[in-house]
Amino acid sequence: MTVHEIRVEAAKPLRDQPEIGHNRWHPEIPPVVRCQPGDEVVLETLDALDGQCTPDTTSAEVAGMDLAVVHPLTGPVHVAGAQPGDTLEVEILEVVPDRYGFTVQVPGFGFLRDEFPEPYVVHWRLADGWAVSDQLPGVRVPAAPFPGTIGLAPGPETLRRTAEREQAALAAGGMVLPPSAAGAVPVDPAIAGTGLRTVPPREQGGNVDIKQLTAGTRLFLPVDTPGALFSAGDAHFAQGDGEACGTAIEMRATVRVRFTVHSGRSISEPQFSRTDYWVAPQFAAPRRCYATTGRSVDRDGTVRPEDATLAARNALLQMIEHLETRGWSRQQAYAICSVAVDLRVSQLVDVPHFLVTAFLPEEIFTD
Repeated sequence: MTVHEIRVEAAKPLRDQPEIGHNRWHPEIPPVVRCQPGDEVVLETLDALDGQCTPDTTSAEVAGMDLAVVHPLTGPVHVAGAQPGDTLEVEILEVVPDRYGFTVQVPGFGFLRDEFPEPYVVHWRLADGWAVSDQLPGVRVPAAPFPGTIGLAPGPETLRRTAEREQAALAAGGMVLPPSAAGAVPVDPAIAGTGLRTVPPREQGGNVDIKQLTAGTRLFLPVDTPGALFSAGDAHFAQGDGEACGTAIEMRATVRVRFTVHSGRSISEPQFSRTDYWVAPQFAAPRRCYATTGRSVDRDGTVRPEDATLAARNALLQMIEHLETRGWSRQQAYAICSVAVDLRVSQLVDVPHFLVTAFLPEEIFTD
């Protein structure tokens, strides 16, 4: 077994070290390293905002952040023998956190962007398996580090088809970030102008934000290009299921993975498996909690049959109101929801209402 390493300079944005990564998905981005199945690869990663948020960043400065540069990914890694139609197994061996993390609310982004138009930042100190912050006194979030963005390059046909369907969604009024050369790495016009933005998850993975992808997970991804072209980044120290405000506890990290190629095994979307708890059971369950619920009904009482998005929104707004009764501001409550509250689908069959439940783990409160 050989161990390959991709090291980054933490103080530099991706544009100043383009040889280590990229912030667009494209099959023509050349690999940084080449490995054999069974090799281990160590990838140091930059944070999701590419160094724009520091411990000195103010909430006012968050409004001016450049979203064109998210997410700087480390890679690609070429895995010998992987071919379109195969499945790449990515064993996540280790995710080592940095010492600093942040959670931001960027105007115009996030699940409740219409309810929260003002910028906000929470700075976190990460140590001894916990995240604490002066902006959220009395809150202590347990470590469960994982790469928020992890995936493979799309092939040329998938690239074309994805661009077309997302452009159609944008034309229909959807929230979509289309290809743009602004802030793109690599800067090669052939890639920068057509590469897919890293914001959504897609067939080959990407910004999946699955918080169970901690060390010990085996992630299975459909290969669409020769060599698979694996990349990872956007590491999170901890996150609530839903990542409601658009960010978790964002950080730099060191990710160690190992690859297995399953030739001829075809899947169409990411899958994963585990054989042990992804975090201590009392935090995954949780042991003590407070929960709110939401149905697919508008504020004016209009029923929106089978609308899971509306149900999730209502459950989250109810949780924010609950946290306000406990002394938190709305923006503090929104941040707590994003890093620690889990949105779960409770039922999808009792028409016309879907029901979503928001679970707040009481273990995060030290007071």
